[in-house]
Order: sequence, then C-alpha cells, then structure tokens
Amino acid sequence: MRIKKIAVSFVFLCVLLLISGCGPKAGQSAKLEISYEKFTLANGLEVILHTDNSDPITAVALQYHVGSNREEPGRTGFAHLFEHMMFQESQHVGQDQFFKKIQEAGGMLNGGTGQDGTTYFQVVPKNALEMVLWMEADRLGYLGSTLTQEAFANQQGVVKNEKRQVVDNRPYGHTDYILGKLLYPEGHPYNWDVIGSMEDLTNATLKDVHDFHNKWYTPNNCTLVVAGDFDREQTVAWIKKYFEEIPSGDAVEDPKPQPVSLDAVKMAYFEDNFAKSPELNIVFPTVEEFHPDAYALSFLGQLFSYGKKAPLYNVIVEEKKLAPSVSGYQSSSEIAGEFKIRIRTFPGINLTDVKNAVFETFEKFEADSFTDEDVARIKAGIETGFYNGLSSVLYKSFQLAQYNEYAGSPGYLTTDLEKIKAVTRDDILRVYDIYIKGKPFVLTGFVPREQTALIVDGSELFIVPEETAVTEAQPVAGVMEGVSVEPLPSSFDRSVEPAKGPDPEIVLPKIWKDSLGNGLGISGIEHAELPLVQFSLVLKGGQLLDDPNKVGVARLASRMMMEGTKNKTPIELEEAIDDLGASINVRGDQESISISANCLASNFSKVYALVDEILLEPRWDEKEFARILAETLEIINRNRANPAAVASQVFDKLVYGEDHILSIPVYGTEDMVKEITLDDLMAYYNRFFSPSVAHISIVGNIKKDDAMAMFRSLEDRWTAKDIEFPAYSLPAPRDKAAVYFVDVPGARQSVINIGNLGMTYTDKDFYPATVMNYRLGGSFNGLVNMVLREEKGYTYGARTGFYGTLLPGTFKASSSVQSRVTLESVQIFKDIMTRYRDGITPEDLDFTKSALVKSNALEFETLGALLGMLNTIAKYGFPDDYIKKEEEIATGMTLEQHSELAQKYIQPDKMIYLVVGDAATQMKELKKLGLGDPILIDFK
Repeated sequence: MRIKKIAVSFVFLCVLLLISGCGPKAGQSAKLEISYEKFTLANGLEVILHTDNSDPITAVALQYHVGSNREEPGRTGFAHLFEHMMFQESQHVGQDQFFKKIQEAGGMLNGGTGQDGTTYFQVVPKNALEMVLWMEADRLGYLGSTLTQEAFANQQGVVKNEKRQVVDNRPYGHTDYILGKLLYPEGHPYNWDVIGSMEDLTNATLKDVHDFHNKWYTPNNCTLVVAGDFDREQTVAWIKKYFEEIPSGDAVEDPKPQPVSLDAVKMAYFEDNFAKSPELNIVFPTVEEFHPDAYALSFLGQLFSYGKKAPLYNVIVEEKKLAPSVSGYQSSSEIAGEFKIRIRTFPGINLTDVKNAVFETFEKFEADSFTDEDVARIKAGIETGFYNGLSSVLYKSFQLAQYNEYAGSPGYLTTDLEKIKAVTRDDILRVYDIYIKGKPFVLTGFVPREQTALIVDGSELFIVPEETAVTEAQPVAGVMEGVSVEPLPSSFDRSVEPAKGPDPEIVLPKIWKDSLGNGLGISGIEHAELPLVQFSLVLKGGQLLDDPNKVGVARLASRMMMEGTKNKTPIELEEAIDDLGASINVRGDQESISISANCLASNFSKVYALVDEILLEPRWDEKEFARILAETLEIINRNRANPAAVASQVFDKLVYGEDHILSIPVYGTEDMVKEITLDDLMAYYNRFFSPSVAHISIVGNIKKDDAMAMFRSLEDRWTAKDIEFPAYSLPAPRDKAAVYFVDVPGARQSVINIGNLGMTYTDKDFYPATVMNYRLGGSFNGLVNMVLREEKGYTYGARTGFYGTLLPGTFKASSSVQSRVTLESVQIFKDIMTRYRDGITPEDLDFTKSALVKSNALEFETLGALLGMLNTIAKYGFPDDYIKKEEEIATGMTLEQHSELAQKYIQPDKMIYLVVGDAATQMKELKKLGLGDPILIDFK
C-alpha cells in the first residue's frame, strides 16, 4: 500500500484528534490538553501511550522515519518494497502469519509507505495486545534471517503488479511521475515515485534489501504508539520485554528541508493510452510541512478552488464549461512543498484554452479577493472535524506518531492548531504574492492517444519508460549472495507466542425506536462520548424506481438536491452548511436515496433545519442541472477507459441479462442520460419521495426526546404516498460456464471477474455463505490471495465474495493480474474453487469462526459504524441483535454445513469467466480452459 504524506490543511481539518475531555459549552473555547505519555527506551525507541477505554480495543502503530525520500537514484521503490517484505515472516513468526494471527484474533492490520515515512498498524480486541507487541518487535529486530531470495522474488512480483494496476494500466497514472521529474532536479528525494521504477525494482538484489533494513529499520528511527483500552503498567512491561534488547542502529539524522525553485516555466505533454479526456496540471514549488507559510497556503488552496464561490471553479466549471470539476491545494511534505492545480476536462477541450483560463482565474482572484468571513468559514469546520477524529483510536495513533516523528513531539498538535487558527486574510494574500503570482511553474498536459492537437502550445513530449522483456519477466529465486542469514540471539525464547487473555465482552448499543403518523420510522443510539451528531434519512427506491429506458434519473435527482433550495441559491446553501462547520450529502444508489449529515451537537437544530429544507423544498436550478448532466456524461466517458469499471459493467450485464435494471450502471448510459430532462427529475421526486418508504437513523450526543422534537415537524409537512415497486425477472440459472473477453489493446494487466447470480442479503443462506466464503477469498489470508499474490506474485490482491441487497446480488471472484499470466491465473481461480467444494480442514473452520466473531469488538467504535448498523436494521428488517444472530451462525457452523454450502453456491462449471485485457496476446489462450471459445464483447 502506498500513501502520500498528508498536507497540513488535511491533517488539521480531518484528524486533529488528540485533545482530551468533553466538548466546550456554547460560547466557550475548547481547552487543549493532549492526553498522552511518552518515554524512550535505552535503544532510542520512542514510545507514546494514549488511554481510551470507551471501546474494548487497542491500536498499535509503528511509524518508521523512512520513505522514498531516503532512497537513491537507481535504487528507487525500496521503501515500499520493504514494507511488503515486513509482512512475510520474521525469525519467530512464521510465513504469512502476521495477517493470519491478527485476523484470527479479530483484528485488522496494514501498512503504508509515503515519501517521508512508512507506517505499520493493527487494531485488535484488547486481549490481543501482547501478541501484537511480540510480532512488531520480532519484525523490527529479528527480520534479517528470514529475508530470503524466494520471499524477496515473490514480493518483487507483487509490487511490480501493484505498479501495473495503480500506475501503468489506468488513465493519468503517470501524472505524478512526470511532475516529479520536471519539478525536482535529478538526485532530489522527490524526483521519483514512491513505488519506484520497473527497472529499479527488477534490478534490486537481496543484499540491497538487507542493507536497507539494517540502515533504516532500527529502534532509534521509529515511534511506537499504543492507543486504546489497556493496562498501563502491564503494557509498559511488555514493551520493555519485547523491544528493549533490540540493538540500536547508527545515528539517523532527520532530512533537512530541500525546497526547490524554478528559473523558468516547464511544460510537457504525454499521450495517454487509457485517457478519454485531457488533463492539465500546473504546479508551483512552495514550502515544506510546518513551515510558517504552509498554513496560509493551505487556506489559499481552499479559497481558490473549493466551492461555488471559488474563482477556479467559477471560471473553469461555471463560466467556460471546460471541465466538470477542478482541484487546487497545497501539499506540504517533510522537505518540500507544492501548490497543485489539476483539471480533467471534457473530451476534445484544447489545453491551451484551459491554461489561459487558469491564469484568468488568478486575475479574478486578485480582483475579487475574499473576505474575513470566507476565512472564518474555512475555520468553522475545524471543531467538527477534530471531534470526528476522536472516535477512532487508530487515527489517534497515526497522528501521535506522525507529530512525534516529523515535528519532534506529539504535543506539537497544540502548536499546529494555534498556527492554523492564527491565519489571516493578509497572510493568504502575502503567500499568494510570494509563491504564485507571476512565478514559474511546471505544467503537464495529458491527452488521449493521437489527440496531440489538444496539447498546450509550446509543450514538449515527455517519454515515460515502458516495460521491457526483462522487467515483464516474473522474478525468480536465485542464489543468496553476500547475505548472512544467521538467526539472531535473544535473552528469552521469543518463539513462544504470548497467550491472549479472555475475549472482551461485546455489548450491543441500546437502540431506541419511534415513528410518525405519516409512516416515517426513526431509530437512534445515544452516544455521549463526543459532542457530535450524525444522522441520515434513507428513501427506499433509488435506481429500482427509474424508468428502465431512462436509468440515471434517481442519481441525478439526488445530485440536484444539494444545488440550492426554494429560499437559498446553491452558493447560499453551501455557505450556510459551511458556516455551521457541518457536512450534508445526498447520494443515490441502486436501491435508495440518502441524505446524511454530520455536525456538532450544539448545531444539530440548525443543521437539521437545512436538511429539512433540502428534503422538502428543492430548488431544481436549470443551470446546475445542465452542469451535473454534463458531469455525468463525462463520468460515463471516463469509465470507458477504466478496465476495472469496464469489467464491473460487463459482468453485471452478463449476470442479470439485458432486460434487468441492475444490468445498467446507476448513472445510466450515454444515450439515456442525454434524454433526461429536469422535468424527469421533478417527476421522480414528486412521485417517489415519501415517508412511507423512508427511515431516519440518528446517533451521537443527543437524547431521543430532543431528536424527536425536531423530526416531528415532518409529520404534517410531508405527506405519504403509495409507492409501487416494479418486479424484475431474473435470468434462468446457468447450466454451463462460458468465457468472455473485452479488448483493451496494449493493456499491461488483465482484469478477471468470475462468478454468477447470487442471493438477496436477506436470504437465509446469505450470511452462512459469507462465512463459508471467508477462507476461500473473504480476507487477505483467503486461498485465492495466498496463491495468486503470496505464492505466485501475479497480482496485488485477489478476493471472492457474495454481494447482495434487497435484490439478488452476485458471487464474484476477482483480481487484476499481469497480462502474460492471464490464462494461468484464471485456471488457478477455477482449480481452487473446484477443490474448495470438497471442504476445508477443522483448523480452517476454527480460524474462520474466530476471525468473524472476534472482529465484532471493532464494529461499534465510530458514529459512522453505529449509523451503518441502524440503517442495516431498518433497510432489511433485521432484529436489533442481528449481529449476535450472525455470531451464532458462525460459531455453530460444522464442516458438513460448510461443505454443503460450498457445493450449492460455488459452482465453477456454471460460472461466467470475464477477462478485460489485451485480446491480441491473451484471448485465444483462454480456449485452453476447456470452456469453449472465448466470446469477444464489443464494449462502447
């Protein structure tokens, strides 16, 4: 997994979450008291503890101060490659046991690599904390002897396939690579991508990896954070036991800032094999994270590009209609920073016109400026975002670790907050003059293949190195030259896994329920830990109520709900929400339309008043409708260039058949959308928006009586209607398998979807089948992933799963694999599923039960999780304790029941086999599956 270093504004608005105590009362300011304890072991490991007993779970995070900025030219991608190696095995923890042990304990884990650091994290029920510390210490201090050539070759293949999936085989995937090469000089640590080059990944040796580990993975170059429910004295003793004897490494200096400057404008273009529309990027070099000017630059990005008043949006989207959306933001990393503008246009737009429009926008920004109220509006969201972050011990651990590593102390949060609160209008204008106005910049223009007439005048062609026969070849195990693999000594027997204590008791939250005379059902959970309220109003219907000849109306109607009300223009509605530091969203999907909101409890009545207005008094603005219609058509256009999106659409068409509404994407087809009018949206609203098919769920720091006092206003003002849901016939069950192919010429990867029609979510077999599927492909340790990724190195990931709602969903096995192993990968899927029908071992069944049941300890931590539970209960008519019912199903499953379910629902000889990839090299090969001639599908 790759991550980018978080920009200051994003840290501030989204995850400033380490302040203890309750929220301020009206008229008071929050008192900033950071609740943590910090100490340092003799080997230099810095340890931070943060106690939060609200849920019986604990998060552990290790932040290593090593990212791609520690690499050297010719050795790029090592930090990210080594992150993968850390999940293989260590001296006392066996092969592939990191994921298995954490998941079996009911936890979750992952890692991420960015330009400036690498993070490893776990969240587990509190009784598994010692096991996590044992494993983290083992891969910090005892990994070297297990860094074998075989494991290394495997992860080389996995990382190369990750690069193919997220960079090489997608539209605009090379944008960051080209920008880095143009903005930063050769040798600068930000000159290369985090994921590295194919050539460097191919040429990497096992000795390189050992040297990298020995240099950077030392106790004195990382921070350990434990956050959550734990015994302080016992935890300190465990940390000392497992970590303190690990030797310190050589002294590691923190990187010094290396900001760059440009003497002249640099402009380049690239012909993109996958893009359907042009993309323009303009980047100005700025300053590093925590630089005094980084804060004002973050505000500048929001004022310049975010929202309907922003000049970039106003000129590019509203006035000139060059693109459906825009983005502009400050991105500060550890040693340098960038102010980025990115615009993905409509098809056929000349990028010279877009460039000129951007600089016209700067003139507008200078002429129209902005007010102190605009600055205050940005700050209004701070408190809400701050408290939202407090609900997760994982995010707490991230920020404690990152502030410690990059600012020198977890307590820097307070300083960071004060600096952001201190930003003024004059500061923003000053940094604009210093870093943006009239300054040289880097510009890239991405255009679809053979559309160079659209490039910016004066741009030069940029050549991105393509894969060669050498880099395409799968890495193989070889001789371990120059590497010592001797086991490392320890003062105690580290091979003994710590025993876990008793499983924490899972207490389901108390749910209250009520209803209104118009049929509107309401349910809630009082959760007073934080001064927040989160609620949603969900209307059953969505795409299912669309005219099959005009699919997309429901989605467009939901989008229009946020574009003003009877008494508020779109801008006035946006500002009213921002003034309250709240978020309100409307979303339409296959089976529902939902209005959701998140706010401070003290602002609930005002936020609800806005939701009420959005629901009952939509504006139906003609100008906004035209914009959203064009935006939707562009989504459809871009999805044609996304192999994964193509695979999903074609798979649904094959599963449901031409006549079923779910065979059509929720946003419709191009021909359908072009025929949709504003009258269609108004008719949908007037016909199908009814309390008789709606429910409200609310969670947070609010009592039932206070919530109902607000919601009762809907009883007389919202009249119920009789809604009739159409019935859709399903295709007959398949009696044989078939292979289908969609051609993406030159694709470096093949997207594989295998499956068939499944069950409704309410089917009595749905959850039992989900339990049955877990070992097949329901987690990282699923068989398909362990073979295709961990054994073969053919993919970044492979999964199987049952998907369903009120209508039957699908069973699907899916992955994206290197093109040259397409046939073998499909055959592996088929073979594993065939063998799976014969049953699993008792050990595998025990693992499944443990992982699924114990993970419920993590399910009730955040307001979002609680709201999701309420919505599930309301949508499907489940009992309030349905989670306990699912636990009973999982714990009670026998090997015989497991086998019966596999025989019934995993039938590879009757499945659809769909591949989206390069037909010239892969399609004919698939005939060797023995499932008949592959059928070529013309997807347009």
